[in-house]
Amino acid sequence: MTIQKSGQAHWEGDIKSGKGTVTTESGVLSQQPYGFNTRFEGAKGTNPEELIGAAHAACFSMALSLMLGEAGHKAQSIDTKAVVSLDKAGGGFEITKVALTSEVSVPGVDKNEFDEIIQKAKEGCPVSKVLNAEITLDYTLKN
Repeated sequence: MTIQKSGQAHWEGDIKSGKGTVTTESGVLSQQPYGFNTRFEGAKGTNPEELIGAAHAACFSMALSLMLGEAGHKAQSIDTKAVVSLDKAGGGFEITKVALTSEVSVPGVDKNEFDEIIQKAKEGCPVSKVLNAEITLDYTLKN
């Protein structure tokens, strides 16, 4: 079974003064502005790195929930942040690292079992698999 989701971008102009919009199939983002200034200068609007971060945090949290469930555990909450690092490399830029930080509440789970499950979730998350960057994980278990 193949599931397909889409996003689209529109761009006008050169890299520095140009502007674009990004839209998602669901409509959650609809012509959200982005550009050099939102990516590199902190202006209001979105950028590819924060979108990747949000996608990675969401995907990881869902993968962890699935794997906990398969092991007979139900998370009360999973709160994950993904910090995406964009670094200058060679003649351009590349995403070099994603730092996942997750706070998880799972009643009654053994810490060693949880450690194993959360590492599998980090490796098994579809977004983790598609990224060509170092992925780190720091987490807190509340139970």
